[in-house]
Amino acid sequence: MLIDDVNRYITLRRSQGFKLEKTARHLEAFARYAAERADTHIRIESALEWSSSTSSTQRSRYRKLQELAHFARFLRAEDPLHEVPDHHIFYCPVSRPTPYIYSRDEIARMLTAAGNLRRQKPSPLRQHIYVMLIGLLASTGLRVSEALNLRLCDLLPDGVLHIRQTKFNKSRLVPMHPSVAAALRDYLAIRERFAGADDHVFLSVGGKPMGVGTLYAAFHVILRKAGVGQGRTRRPRIHDLRHTFATRVLEQCSARREDVARDFIALSTYLGHAHIRYTYWYLQATPELMSDIAGMAENLIGEKLS
Repeated sequence: MLIDDVNRYITLRRSQGFKLEKTARHLEAFARYAAERADTHIRIESALEWSSSTSSTQRSRYRKLQELAHFARFLRAEDPLHEVPDHHIFYCPVSRPTPYIYSRDEIARMLTAAGNLRRQKPSPLRQHIYVMLIGLLASTGLRVSEALNLRLCDLLPDGVLHIRQTKFNKSRLVPMHPSVAAALRDYLAIRERFAGADDHVFLSVGGKPMGVGTLYAAFHVILRKAGVGQGRTRRPRIHDLRHTFATRVLEQCSARREDVARDFIALSTYLGHAHIRYTYWYLQATPELMSDIAGMAENLIGEKLS
């Protein structure tokens, strides 16, 4: 049965650090589809029909066939009767959205707006939570999920955060600036007066862990109150705070080539990336960076001509 092979494949991939939540659902659905057709092996015809009947866009069909092709190659190494579908015929290029790089003034206005949110009886910590959460994301570049998953036991001495089991099952230690650590201590003192038994650092209504949807809704209110990114066809995202952090760090790098390389590796580690190439996507050119790059290029040309 293909479903047994799916479970074996997903278990193996997850042991390597991949989460594959959507992939598991897709492959399980295909295994059921194949069983209904009495297919004991992956067939190209079945793969194409299944992906077409369960996809509303070409991008979705490409993604499902890509997942199925990887699975088919895995099985074909053991049994050549499995056929590998060609997912490339449905490829459609997808461009990453250009990140919004917040200015220091915009972040300050967002913190002020968060502190002026309307008080709510069910959530007495509302103002304090969003000031601390936005400040933490802006100053550390944490992923939103990492911040929301923080527990009290993850707050280590000397202003260090223990980020546990994130992407690719990686854990890391994230030191905070002393001013951020001090702000977090002040927040925790306020939190202690209202929080119940739950040990998540950031809580929502009723003292329950905060969900991503709740955070996104509040963030859009904060953007509007702060007057940030209004009138744009695409609103700034809270994830753009991570891009902003990475960009600002690079702006402060030394101009010496070996120092830039060392700082870039340190940044990649701090952000929790599995490979340095993933850090490149978080960098958005700013006037300051472009000016530095141009200056370094001119110096390099001058050295070669002299």
